[in-house]
Amino acid sequence: MKRKSRKLPTRRPESATGARWILFMPTIPSKPASVRVRVWRRLQAIGAVNLRGAVYVLPNRDECVELFEWLARELTGLGGQASLCEGRFFDDTTDDDIARRFVEARNADYEEVAEAAKALAGKLEAKRIPAERVAALGEQHARLAQRLAEIVAIDFVDAPGRVPAETVVAAIERLLPRDGRPAIAPPLEAMSRPSGAVWVTRTGVHVDRIACVWLIRRFIDPQARFKFVPAKGYVPEPGELRFDMFDAEFTHVGDLCTFEVLVERMRLEDPALTALAEIIHDLDLRDGKFGRDEAAGVRSTIDGICTVARDDSQRIAAAAPMLDGLHSHFTLHARRSGRAPRRRP
Repeated sequence: MKRKSRKLPTRRPESATGARWILFMPTIPSKPASVRVRVWRRLQAIGAVNLRGAVYVLPNRDECVELFEWLARELTGLGGQASLCEGRFFDDTTDDDIARRFVEARNADYEEVAEAAKALAGKLEAKRIPAERVAALGEQHARLAQRLAEIVAIDFVDAPGRVPAETVVAAIERLLPRDGRPAIAPPLEAMSRPSGAVWVTRTGVHVDRIACVWLIRRFIDPQARFKFVPAKGYVPEPGELRFDMFDAEFTHVGDLCTFEVLVERMRLEDPALTALAEIIHDLDLRDGKFGRDEAAGVRSTIDGICTVARDDSQRIAAAAPMLDGLHSHFTLHARRSGRAPRRRP
């Protein structure tokens, strides 16, 4: 017997319940089989992850509750039913496992876009592209950008795969040919070095942000102060300088990571920094552009630091001696080889 659709109860505020997750438990009719496929596709589209069996999870936010409510009503109209409830796990491991599943799911989505974008970028390497191919390449880029926007909309955990995917898609836009000729990226505008500024970036620092803090302290603004804030929703104070975050003063440009952008905009003509920038680029964007042999060791070291240190300042302090040592090594190598500073054309 089909259960009648009924209005879902009003959700209590998360602050009152302490629930971190909203759970969706559907009962899907066995026939027709298309209903099960349709519901599964809808769950994928809204970013839900499977907890176990027929239990799906989203973060306990108003917009996520609304997504599940709409799906519940849709399922009821198809002859099924669904229950929603708030979930709070007393086992921290379960919470961490769910969060990890969200990160893995979105990283897989971002990786799919990034790989497709890299393949498209390969088609742009020709010195001259026929006019009829330009429109087709533009359409492919537009589809990738749309898919990326869809993934970002359901990225509730700020998955690290987002930045590399956004970077390569943005780079394609800059390199799309005009009149059949590949576009040439102009040099970035130079900027005077600030003194005693407040620099702001996302919490949970990793490769690019750790290296940027080191670079700022040692070569750009020795009196700098740093703030580590959530990835979304932060409103900067007047005069603050944001880096490696959305709409920041210093962030990825084309196929340049934030470290590279800082080096170029501050006109830091130091061959040792150029070598470091190549390592950070390869680690952050994972495109193998420079193929630096040192990248694997640096990644392992930073991954180890981030595993044992949760605090942003602790991570930066632990990584600083390694970056100092690499800079000294590359400086000595440059002196012995007589290598001149290199600036992006």
